[in-house]
This record gives sequence, structure tokens and C-alpha cells, in this order.
Amino acid sequence: MVHRARGAAIACVASVLAAVSPLAASAEAAAYTGPLFDAHMHYNVEAAVPYPIADVLGRMQRSGVRAVVANSRPNDGTKALAAAHEQTQRAGVTVVPFVRLYRNREDYNHWHSDPSIVEMVNHELAAGTEAGPYRGLGEFHLYDSANADGPTARKLMQLAQERGLVVLAHVDDVAIDKLFAHAPRARLIWAHTGIAGVPIERVRELLKRYPTLMGELSYRPGLTDGDGRLSAPWRALLTDMPERFLIGSDTWVNQRWDDYENLMAAYRRWLGDLPAAVARRIAWDNGAALFGLRAP
Repeated sequence: MVHRARGAAIACVASVLAAVSPLAASAEAAAYTGPLFDAHMHYNVEAAVPYPIADVLGRMQRSGVRAVVANSRPNDGTKALAAAHEQTQRAGVTVVPFVRLYRNREDYNHWHSDPSIVEMVNHELAAGTEAGPYRGLGEFHLYDSANADGPTARKLMQLAQERGLVVLAHVDDVAIDKLFAHAPRARLIWAHTGIAGVPIERVRELLKRYPTLMGELSYRPGLTDGDGRLSAPWRALLTDMPERFLIGSDTWVNQRWDDYENLMAAYRRWLGDLPAAVARRIAWDNGAALFGLRAP
């Protein structure tokens, strides 16, 4: 009877330990501490006064962000960041400038049917920035994937392919196929790795189909669990394809600047759930390799 009770007690303890050990391991996972590449950052016109350049660079520096893809509405914000050489050098932040397609908010909905957008992009590319040439196009939005078949989207994708520019696109999975049909060798960053929660197996399928497609992970549904830790399906995908993902802040509204350091801390937390080499690739190496940056 004593042996039976003792055995039951041992089984009970073992059951409790089995239940809590995954939680303990998750809680003890150390946050990633290396450099970050913010591959989706906006410095839009409404941010310029409340968040001057010294302020936004300070937020990046405190967050360990060492490079950013800058794209802004209008492009003046990106050019201002690129021109602030001394400030960016002091902060240790490299600005990678993109031409955004939006001169104003109206362009969000109509750029794909406006031939003057192509003219504006060509003008910006010819002028460049004080930090050098633009390295990409976007972010642009396609709320209806059928518009990816239009002449403006086709011309810009082909332009990006011809000039070796990276495209940042906020589109659904159907539009990914359409955009690559115009320019099969273009390099494309898929903002949020799909909108409206494109199923993770569809994401995997598209990454296998298009070797130059990369997924950016801001606002990605299902990426983390309620506790901010990486979900099991995404842990599997990121571990299987670590060379295909980037992180980004998507400071599309001023509130995202208020929360910038928390956003980067949240990335560091779930990056800590991955093997160290995988975390480093997603956090920094992939972005640095895409634009030829040196390790910090």
C-alpha cells in the first residue's frame, strides 16, 4: 500500500513537471541581443515635426537597430534621413532609401492606374539622395490583386528588375504571382508576409516557388502566441527557411513611433525562441546581405 501510494505520488509529481517544464523553458529563453535591421520603416510627413530626425535615430539606437529601409510619403522624409550624415553616423544607423509611390494619401488607392507615378519614380531615381542612389521601390499597396495586372504595376516591376531595385509590396498572395509574372527575377519583400492572414502553408509554397521573395514580419497574424512567444507553426517555418525573412517596424502612423522601442523589444523576445544562428539571420544578416551592408 505504501509502495502504491509512493508510486502515485511520483507519477503526480512527474505529471506536474511535464506540464510546467515547457512554460519554464519558454520563460527562461533569453532575448536576442544582436543587431536589428528594420526592413519596413516610414518617415511620413506627419511624423517630421513631432519626431525630428534626432529623436527617431535615438529610438533606433536605443533599440539596437543598425540599418533601416526608409520609405516615406512623400519621399522628402526619406531624403531628409539620407541627408543627415553626421546624425546617422553618430547613431550607427545606415539608411537604405526606397522610392515610395505616394505623393499624398490619394495615391494609395489610385497609383496603379496613374501613369504619372512612373514619371515620378523615374525622376526620383535620376536625382537620387545625398546618401547615394535609391535601392528599391515601395512600399505600395494593392487592395485588389487584379490591379497587379495593370500597366503601372507591370512597368515598375520590370524597372525594378532591370535596375536591380528591391520592391516592398503590401499585397495578397494572388498578387505575388501576378507581380512575379511581370518580372520573374525581381527581388520582392512581401510586407507582413501576406495580408488578412494568408495561410502559413501558402506562404511556404510561394517562398519555394520564388527564390527572390522574402517575407517581412510586422503585423503578421499568428506569428506569436498570446504571451508574445513564437507560435509553433511559425517557429517551424522560420527554422526551415531562415534566409527568407526580415523584421520591420511599419511606422505608418505616429503611434508606431511612440511604441518603436517596444516593437523592437517584442521582436527580440520571440527571436530568442529560435536557435542563435537563425535569430541572427532574420534579425540582421538577411537585410544586410540584400543591400550589401557590413556586419556591425
